[in-house]
Amino acid sequence: MDVLAVPANRQKGWYLSLMAPNTKGPKFAWLDPSRLYCNSQALADCVKDLLSPFHNDSIDLVAGIDAMGFILGASIASTLGKGFLAIRKAGHLCIATQSQPYRDYSGREKTMEVRLDVLRPGLRVLIVDQWIETGGTMRAAIKLVEQLGATVVGVAAVAIENTEGGKWIKENYKYSHCIPDELQSQIDGQYLDSFKSFSSHNNDTT
Repeated sequence: MDVLAVPANRQKGWYLSLMAPNTKGPKFAWLDPSRLYCNSQALADCVKDLLSPFHNDSIDLVAGIDAMGFILGASIASTLGKGFLAIRKAGHLCIATQSQPYRDYSGREKTMEVRLDVLRPGLRVLIVDQWIETGGTMRAAIKLVEQLGATVVGVAAVAIENTEGGKWIKENYKYSHCIPDELQSQIDGQYLDSFKSFSSHNNDTT
């Protein structure tokens, strides 16, 4: 899809074809979702689609997961007029933190942490990440928020794959993603039909 072409009828997920296939990265990262953020309309519509299920929910704070969840999380927080909390990889916060070990989508053991002076009982939090594959990273973020007494209103990501972990999240928490039903099988198969026409030289996304 020509990245300059914004369809007149912008249906949910139209912007997914802007995502770039993996051409040189590690095998576990099969695409680059961040290319759609470079198109202002695509980013705005992505945020709108992610917020759609939560219009009737009270949200006090948006939390984004390090690192790509910061982009969508901050955009959603700005749209809602709410604050943004960064859930960080261990070692990046210079204040007292709560930590949680986890295994990420690449199978590596990691630790996630969050500051202690923001989350509290009664606070309603929407947790945002770019992509949910195995669900390990999101589950660790959920644990951090809940351990400090806050309530997880829901989770939001560009895509939630139907892995065991992805299904667990869908079954236990309110969620939103940008994937139309007809594209879910392509997401789960980790290959989009739009990749067939992708040109790495077409980089104008304004």
